[in-house]
This record gives sequence, structure tokens and C-alpha cells, in this order.
Amino acid sequence: MSGPLYESIYALVRQVPSGRLVTYGQVAKLVGGCSARMVGYAMAALSERMDVPWQRVINAKGRISPHGFGYGSALQRQLLEEEGIVFRPDGSMDLDKYGWLPSEAGQGAK
Repeated sequence: MSGPLYESIYALVRQVPSGRLVTYGQVAKLVGGCSARMVGYAMAALSERMDVPWQRVINAKGRISPHGFGYGSALQRQLLEEEGIVFRPDGSMDLDKYGWLPSEAGQGAK
């Protein structure tokens, strides 16, 4: 499935800068008209040639969600580490430190 909703999700995720994180729920709230799960489906539907930084989308617990699709959790962690994200011993990331706010991209309030 694709279409206008997925394109809106992708457009928002493209705004998240390197070294910053956003949750599935944040994306859903900002885009509107969808759930965190739908954002996950949109990320899973990406092809390798799309320029969407999917690795920057994580769950509300500050963790990488298990993937049932091609890219995998290990690759996501590697890409995030290459961007300077530091993982805690329990595998989580500090959303207070690395979380992205849409106001940073001129989008307005949280």
C-alpha cells in the first residue's frame, strides 16, 4: 500500500536530521489521520532506492522495534551509531538527548 498518507509520512521523516530520532507515535500525530502502527507499515513498505531515513524512526520506549521486513534491527543500529547515536547498555536510546522536535525544522509546536 502506498499513496498520499505514506507520502506524507515519508515527507515528515525526511525532515529528521542525522543524529536525531523520532517515534512512530510522534510521526503519526504530526501527520494526522494515522496510527503509530500505520507509520510502521509505511516504513516497512520502503524500497531500498527511496531516500527516507527510516532508521531514525524508533518506538516510544527509545528502542529499535523488531523488524519483520528486509532491513533488520542490526542494520538500523549500525546506521544510527554511524550518525552518532549512543545506545545504552539495555539497547535503548536517550530520547531527551536525541529526540527531534518538528519546530527544529520550522514545523511549529510539538
